[in-house]
Amino acid sequence: MSECGSDRDSAPSTVCFTAEGTDQHGENPQLFNTEAAHAQTRLKDPKMHKSGAKKGSASSTASHLSAKSDESKEYPPFFSNEPSPSKERFTKDLGMDKSGAERGSAFSTVSHLSAKSDESKEYPPFFSNEPSPSAGSDDTSLNIQQSPDTLKVFESKAMDFLKQALRVHTKVLSAKHKGLFQEDNQEDVHDDQPVVFDEEINEAALKIALRILRTMDQEEHAQTLEQSHYGELVVYQQKLKSFLKKKNEYLFQEINTQQCPVPLKQIYITLYLIEGDSENVNSEHEVRQIEKAFNKRKSVEILISCEDIFKPLPKLNKPRVVLTKGIAGIGKTVLSQKFMLDWSEEKANQDIQLLFSLPFRELNLLRNEKRSLMELLYDFDPDLKVSGIKDLKAYKVLFVLDGLDECRLCLDFEGNDRCHDATQSAPVEVLLTNLIAGNLLPEAYLWITTRPAGASCVPSQYVDRVTEIRGFSDLQKEQYFHKKIEDKNLAKRVIANVRSTRSLYIMCHVPVFCWISSIVLGEMCAKAGVGKLPKTLTQMYIHFLAHQTTQMRVKYSEKQELDSQGNNKVIMSLGKLAFQQLDKGNLIFYEEDLRECGIDVQEASVYSGLCTQVFREESCMQKKVFCFVHLSVQEFLAALYVNVTYKVSGENLMTKEPEPFAQTKPVSELHKAAVDRALKSENGHLDLFLRFLLGLSLESNRNLLRDLKIQVETCDSQSHLETIEYIKEKISQTHHTERYINLFHCLNELNNHSLVEEIQSYLESDQDSVMDERSAAQWAALVFVLLTSPEKPEEIHLKKYSRTEEGLSRLLPAIKTSRTAMQVFFLSFSHNSFYHLSQDVFNLPTTDLQH
Repeated sequence: MSECGSDRDSAPSTVCFTAEGTDQHGENPQLFNTEAAHAQTRLKDPKMHKSGAKKGSASSTASHLSAKSDESKEYPPFFSNEPSPSKERFTKDLGMDKSGAERGSAFSTVSHLSAKSDESKEYPPFFSNEPSPSAGSDDTSLNIQQSPDTLKVFESKAMDFLKQALRVHTKVLSAKHKGLFQEDNQEDVHDDQPVVFDEEINEAALKIALRILRTMDQEEHAQTLEQSHYGELVVYQQKLKSFLKKKNEYLFQEINTQQCPVPLKQIYITLYLIEGDSENVNSEHEVRQIEKAFNKRKSVEILISCEDIFKPLPKLNKPRVVLTKGIAGIGKTVLSQKFMLDWSEEKANQDIQLLFSLPFRELNLLRNEKRSLMELLYDFDPDLKVSGIKDLKAYKVLFVLDGLDECRLCLDFEGNDRCHDATQSAPVEVLLTNLIAGNLLPEAYLWITTRPAGASCVPSQYVDRVTEIRGFSDLQKEQYFHKKIEDKNLAKRVIANVRSTRSLYIMCHVPVFCWISSIVLGEMCAKAGVGKLPKTLTQMYIHFLAHQTTQMRVKYSEKQELDSQGNNKVIMSLGKLAFQQLDKGNLIFYEEDLRECGIDVQEASVYSGLCTQVFREESCMQKKVFCFVHLSVQEFLAALYVNVTYKVSGENLMTKEPEPFAQTKPVSELHKAAVDRALKSENGHLDLFLRFLLGLSLESNRNLLRDLKIQVETCDSQSHLETIEYIKEKISQTHHTERYINLFHCLNELNNHSLVEEIQSYLESDQDSVMDERSAAQWAALVFVLLTSPEKPEEIHLKKYSRTEEGLSRLLPAIKTSRTAMQVFFLSFSHNSFYHLSQDVFNLPTTDLQH
């Protein structure tokens, strides 16, 4: 092949496919190198047609070099160990039909170079490894020395064959790009008797043509050939799968000892979904949802694997829109990664022809911008624009919309304009509402993931199936620790320590908390004399932050930079960002969010580099996006910032209009304000923050923070007692189960267990006295014990605890989350009480209602 026109760097006016032997200027791409000869145009067994036997000479598979040429001495001959093929077999293997054999073009894919050309010294001779036949056994056997002109004939016929093989691709380019490509009619090629090649020869010729075009930087023409041969869908599909595989094959929050991302398959533990409900309002913090999920009765749940989320249940239609709920860190994004990785590797859901990932954290960057749906997809995958695919309605398409709870777009399903045309320009939020509602691409499938708090953004009438990620089972927790910690004995010690503290063990239901625990406990259990292991959430997160700070110092060999008050500057800056964004309900931060907090974008980038496993920077749509590794890490740093601010300036950030106090007040004032504010939260978003804030005030935890250069405000004995009494008072006044359950956890962080110990003594006493005379705080403690006890009672005898309807209503939270069969004995209750009881009890595996 040669280039017609000006030099290579300029665009040629015409590109010709010719059968010329050499490129005198050395600029044309090399058609036949070692790779091409051995991989793309292999003659050893091309499985061709039978019809080439009539005139094909067996003396065809030798090198293009003369046997006397000194150019070949650099390369050892490549001999085959197979017996020599007969003439009949050889001509059969050339892939020619009868007409081609009669024309004497039975020589196919050998080099175009002359035997005398000095251009040939780049390519090794391709000799067969077959043993030479004995003299006289076959008149047509290869013998270069006896017939020195054979190579010239061989080369001529081979190039004629190659010209024919490339001809069909030249015609495609000539038709598509008129004026740029023209066919060379000077060669002795007879169109009246076209040569018919088998699929393998056509494929080899296509690969040669594609390689030449791409070496010439003619990508557009290469894509034209691919689409003509394979079809537009197949060509783009392969590029899309390659792109998605590269994007999803690593789990970037998992970093190995070499500070490299870990392959998803290496650490992935199968996550299952269950059929969920479509309730729109969540009045509990996600930690409480972890506890309830842990206690949930498993026998009535149907598990769904992620690859089956679009498979219909019996007697139901196939869902078009699936919404998957899960608390922060439960594995929603990882699950979507695994789904897309399996599709890209052709392991699952191959009925889906096109799959597009549209994360909300990236869609947020297109606020106030207009796009058509096709243009929006071009932003996420430029290859689609040149693929030739214009009408997505012709294909089975799936959109993965990850992180609905992170959405900052106005998804107004009632007020947004209608849009039915994928080429019509509209604001991005309009495109999304119409895509979800089915106005745009009504046959397309959508998978939306979200935290529970964001589920209400999509009206239930547009959702065909709601699923929920349950997180790790007890067995999966252990599997994770064994995968994460290579030392088996160390992994067993970590598991034993996690099991010993029920609150920590329940939290390991969340994969991210397993990750934090593996880091902290893995390091502490591996060292002797490291002190007491963490028993509370606050202690666990202090150790986690200390570990990351130590890693930062080791990695960068830098001293901790302190602010004017002597506190760690990096941690305090991150704490300020964490608190201000937590107050707004944001988990993802953009450059404008940083500026509002007084943090320079470059400064934030430095922090993300220093604290890669605490604060992370991502690149989305050529812009920077920041986030903490998990919501609980953000809540912990926010609590740390509020505590230190109170100590340094006396400013109480928990009041609506915080002002510095004229004189120092006890830390119990901060605690009371925080308790009040958390109780007023409709969705409990400050519950875990409150537990951290209270835990940080203990003297024992202050000692753990000294190495971090953080000075926290701690409780003296009087403040400590005031805080405990205030919380107990609030427990008595609070009728909302989720609120008072969290207050018991707060008492645990303050190392006070008096109420719980009272109830445990009552339960162990075997006395028949009922709870009717007990205080509201003690009733709440009873429910807390029943909910958090490692061993659930097999039966709840209501008459043991109470003989009133009020007692029944107080016990309902414990009945709802029971995992085992229960017998409930009750007296004469009103219709309303019986209704509420039946709603929860009739769904238990076995139920016995008795008067």
